[in-house]
Amino acid sequence: MKAVLMRVQRASVTIDERETRSIGRGFLILLAVTHDDTEAQAVKLADKLCSLRLFEDADGKINLTLGEVGGEIMIVSQFTLYGNCRKGRRPEFLNAARPETAIPLYAPRAITLRPASSAPIWPSIPSTTAPSPSSWTRRIWKPPSN
Repeated sequence: MKAVLMRVQRASVTIDERETRSIGRGFLILLAVTHDDTEAQAVKLADKLCSLRLFEDADGKINLTLGEVGGEIMIVSQFTLYGNCRKGRRPEFLNAARPETAIPLYAPRAITLRPASSAPIWPSIPSTTAPSPSSWTRRIWKPPSN
């Protein structure tokens, strides 16, 4: 299982020029599942995501969890994270699990994540042909001026 986590101010998915999902401040997670991933790994990943301290507290220190800031999560299936480009110019995706294997592992995690973070969860888009998030906004960290 591979996950790319981005802390965002806003993220959205647009399908056929219509915004279908959006979140405010929180995590955009691009998630890929492989053939031998287990439910135990999915639970461990969900627990880890909810306990990461990636948000600033009142003192400006990265010290708060998603739930503590009332953040949201959007999980997007991204099988391309298992792309292999070692040979030639056409990537292969043999290591990515098919939707019928992957969806049962990550879809229930949306339910698992909700009570732990008390944040709204958007379920993944369960399709290998679904588009990637069409936009997201991140706040770039700037060091304090002395």
